[in-house]
Amino acid sequence: MGEQTEYEKGDKAPNPGIYTEVGEARSFHTEIQNPKQIRMEKGDTFPETTNQNRKWKKVEKARVH
Repeated sequence: MGEQTEYEKGDKAPNPGIYTEVGEARSFHTEIQNPKQIRMEKGDTFPETTNQNRKWKKVEKARVH
């Protein structure tokens, strides 16, 4: 199994870095306009997203190809 890449409110950050909101569908057709970004340290708790259909993802893993 691989490492978890999406996180919800209350989850702990596995590594330090910048995390951004991603949409539920994760398609280039559903890109989020002005997603919230946060800087986290290892072990910090993720806050709420701006709506319940979003999750947190580390910036370098959130790129759309």
